[in-house]
Amino acid sequence: MRVLLTGATGLIGKKLIEQLVQHQYEVLFLTTSRQKIKHFEKAQGYYWNPKEGILDEACIEGVDAIIHLAGASISKRWTKKYRQEIVESRVHSLSLLFELLQKKPNQVKHLISASGIACYPNSLVAVYDEESPERSNDFLGNVVQQWEHAALQFQSLSLSVTLVRTGVVLSKEGGVLEAMTAPIKKYVGACFGSGKQIQSWIHIEDLVNLYRFVLEKKIQGVVHAVAPQSNTNAEMTRMISNILKKTIMLPNIPQFVMQAVLGEMSSLLFDSKKVLPKRALTNGFLFQFDTLEKALQDVL
Repeated sequence: MRVLLTGATGLIGKKLIEQLVQHQYEVLFLTTSRQKIKHFEKAQGYYWNPKEGILDEACIEGVDAIIHLAGASISKRWTKKYRQEIVESRVHSLSLLFELLQKKPNQVKHLISASGIACYPNSLVAVYDEESPERSNDFLGNVVQQWEHAALQFQSLSLSVTLVRTGVVLSKEGGVLEAMTAPIKKYVGACFGSGKQIQSWIHIEDLVNLYRFVLEKKIQGVVHAVAPQSNTNAEMTRMISNILKKTIMLPNIPQFVMQAVLGEMSSLLFDSKKVLPKRALTNGFLFQFDTLEKALQDVL
């Protein structure tokens, strides 16, 4: 099978390419850097620039499925300009691919698009599965809704579409975990707010395995990319400190303090969403890291 990836040189993309090549997929990828076209030894790169509407049309030749991971990081301060980039990097890139498939004969049958559990409202008690209708109207909730709307347009081209709503990704190579562990290593770590907010997470190995699982099983619709077990911020903070053998010495950090430091982006630290991977489990996916302790022992 021939697969085209966007966002291939990001944290998840690099791991996913490695996984697909290992399982004998022919992998193509799009990059906004001409210098990275030869970034991977066993994957062919093509240049694109969604901001300027540039896309090498050869990228789609013989492709059976597209995995769309492209999108500006949400872990930067959300200025007015950057908020626009967060939206456009997801929506415009999909629109450019849509226009290409619309005008150029192709054999693409499946679009698998990254998405986020930010679509669900904050709650300490609600439990969300893939059929939950509740939606958040905050900034990230609206980003996800626009992102998914852009992906669902591909159904009009007779493609199967899968939306992979992802939680906090745990990895050795950066991301949210690095931001959590750095202060703990310096004995200045602490829980955020009450510490009761629920964090739905997934180990990066399980995440890339789930993408391949969706691809092979041809699963359509919404799939939650989270581990079967969710944990509170306090549980996660304590477990990280125990594994690192560092004592938590400071009191919990109030939200207004982080808001002063990070602005609106501070909501990422205080959001609470308990999300279940119902579709993955129903379809027989096996999580290698099904508990937080297993996941953290591996990545720390």
